[in-house]
Amino acid sequence: MTGDRALLIINMLNDFVLEGAPFKIPKIKKIIEPIKKEIGKARSAGYPVIYLCDSHEKDDNEFKMFPPHAIKNTEGSKIIEELKPRGSDIIVRKTAFSGFFNTELDKILKRLSIKKLIITGNITNTSIFFTSADAVIRGFDVVVVKGAVIGLNRRDHNFALNQMQKILKVNIVK
Repeated sequence: MTGDRALLIINMLNDFVLEGAPFKIPKIKKIIEPIKKEIGKARSAGYPVIYLCDSHEKDDNEFKMFPPHAIKNTEGSKIIEELKPRGSDIIVRKTAFSGFFNTELDKILKRLSIKKLIITGNITNTSIFFTSADAVIRGFDVVVVKGAVIGLNRRDHNFALNQMQKILKVNIVK
């Protein structure tokens, strides 16, 4: 893998995407094609594709806020078929909104000499926001692909994008 950038794909899991899923995000399917394009760019340019995936215990505290989802080792915790990882892709399991909290993500990025993160996935005002904030705090240059992220609703989505851009100085691109 080459370059100083990495693509992060956050929580594109069956429990958020499939019909009848316990935490189906409205209109999430519209970001699948834009994420595929970002994956294509990453693979052709030779930079890493990293999947950040919720992986909860059955009694996780997050279930006080959101319906139970992405419980470890269940079908719902698997990456959707349309965005299936390849052999060289990296999968990081997370238990909190931020992909950095209690994971190996920071070590992986440092080992790969990554300086810039291109962020896609869901949910804009939770996992996207908190992962972006932690990345900025750690000194990474962060780009969020607006067409490749989605929130629970338009208001929260736009609020999170606005906060990332104005407060965190994240670059929001189309």
